Amino acid sequence: MKESNITKKDLTMLGLRSTLCCASFNYERMQACGWLWSQLPLLKKIYKDDKQGLSNAMKDNLEFINTHPALISFLMGLLISMEEKKEDRTLIQGTKIALFGPLAGIGDALFWFTYLPIVAGISASFAIEGSILGPIIFFLCYVAIFAIRIPLAHLGYSLGAKGLENLSDNTEKLSKAATIIGVTVVGGLVASYVKISVLPEISINETTIISIQKDLIDKIFPNLLPLLYTLAMFALLKFKKAHPVTLIVVTFISVIVLSYLRIL
Repeated sequence: MKESNITKKDLTMLGLRSTLCCASFNYERMQACGWLWSQLPLLKKIYKDDKQGLSNAMKDNLEFINTHPALISFLMGLLISMEEKKEDRTLIQGTKIALFGPLAGIGDALFWFTYLPIVAGISASFAIEGSILGPIIFFLCYVAIFAIRIPLAHLGYSLGAKGLENLSDNTEKLSKAATIIGVTVVGGLVASYVKISVLPEISINETTIISIQKDLIDKIFPNLLPLLYTLAMFALLKFKKAHPVTLIVVTFISVIVLSYLRIL
């Protein structure tokens, strides 16, 4: 087996750079710019003599991603291991899409809903009593969330390298499975984040009023409008090569006009 040219220092720097994953956060691709920037030195090292390979890796890593900041270095380490093994790009992308959603949920539950509220409660009790330990404890515990990224980057890379050695013969099956999971995650995101409701109602008589959204559309096909809107945006991006900013502007204008007309 070829000896890895990724060093412990590289992985430590990956963990440190991942602290800036949200520095260029935007509503088109969320953490994508920071995600790519964090990994770029390692990608350049992996694809040192392969400009096309580096180009493909950079393009894929600029796709939409939004996961928990504290756990993002774990996913980076895992995928860097796959990049180093020159795994199929579909498998790498499928793994990324399949994992970033669940990691976000785990991170939210672990850090934002459990760890920090407990720390905040303890710190607040000290602060109320006038003890300087309150803010110090909270500050140190909050900084620990950033510090944990370094060992997580090493862990992700280590698990990825070992796992891929054992599963290299099943790349095609893994790729298909990861793609299916990824599509499922994207479907869940569409249902959760895209909200479209039709406001008009149909009056049958003085006492019976039927809501087009709740009584007709939702009864037949819940979340039908978000699905159709998402598919339309995908078609325009994929086949018509429409610019994302143009679609965002059109969406804003459409929402304002349709809201003014009391349609949405």
